[in-house]
Amino acid sequence: MTSTAASERPTTPTVIPANPPANPATPSELPTTPPVIPAEAGIQESGGDPAAVEVLGFVGDLLEDVVVHRRSGVRADTDNPCVILRRRGGSAANAAVAAAGALGPERVRFFGQVGNDTLGDRLLDELAVQGVRACVRRSGRTGTVVVLIGEAGERTMLTDRGACAELDGFERAWLDDLAILHVAGYSLLEDPSASAARRMIGAVRGAGGTVSVDACSVGAIADSGVVAFRETLAEVVPDVLLCDAGEARLLESTGGYRQLAGLAIVKDGARPTRLYGAGYDGEAIAPPHLEEVPDTTGAGDAFAGGLLAARLEGCTWREATVAGQAAAAAHLESLAELGGTMQTAE
Repeated sequence: MTSTAASERPTTPTVIPANPPANPATPSELPTTPPVIPAEAGIQESGGDPAAVEVLGFVGDLLEDVVVHRRSGVRADTDNPCVILRRRGGSAANAAVAAAGALGPERVRFFGQVGNDTLGDRLLDELAVQGVRACVRRSGRTGTVVVLIGEAGERTMLTDRGACAELDGFERAWLDDLAILHVAGYSLLEDPSASAARRMIGAVRGAGGTVSVDACSVGAIADSGVVAFRETLAEVVPDVLLCDAGEARLLESTGGYRQLAGLAIVKDGARPTRLYGAGYDGEAIAPPHLEEVPDTTGAGDAFAGGLLAARLEGCTWREATVAGQAAAAAHLESLAELGGTMQTAE
């Protein structure tokens, strides 16, 4: 994508295909199977899949992570030495990239809203390079998350979702050939994105697809209301619910989580991942052993991408969980290498 001056930017949202073809084809709409979703005005489609193959889709955030590695505690009213990195962020976008790494180009799509600015241009360009086809609305400003990482590896996130929280519609053609839809929990917390996500879920369900939901974060769930989030899950009834141990405990405190999905997959860092439902009764699957890494940001997203990519390829949920763990481990190893590079640079 070529960046343009702010005054020259189109006011309508666009769809950015992975590795866009020279002559984009005009996509056809999905059959109007219940629930019927009206086409959204002002959305442009700029490319289609070269063949009708099963596709994996992720709806949620694409934003910038500003990662701050602190060397010591923060001192007020003065300088604090640190190492600052900027990289692509957003749970759904990160998971989509991990899935594309396993499936190859044109089999993974990202759905969301991205700011109509140069930062949004850059992030969308990066998704395309990684093999992810971005189906997005362009409006507002691109969001940012500041990740503060302490000496012991503890993380504090300062979140400004920006345009990500404002997605209020989509094009039916975005869902062509979609076999699995993964919804980042952030998109279900409040309208307008919650309404748009529910409508996408209904469309995918109506076409016989699988729906996966990630519980997002303890803080986000607590802020929006645990009971309200549980009610949303009870309404959506995802085929798969992904959560970490902390999120599982929070949902358990208000009546449990296992009954909210066909299968619940509970991650617990370096400890075994457990599967509940769909024929599994708390089966524990140990992840690969890794040395400590300075930053675990995005590991859960990589797990989701690897898991669902393997499932799309016909793996059992147990096999898919192992694939997800391998994707998370590869992500952590890449961050560990980066951490070593930073230490050398210091």
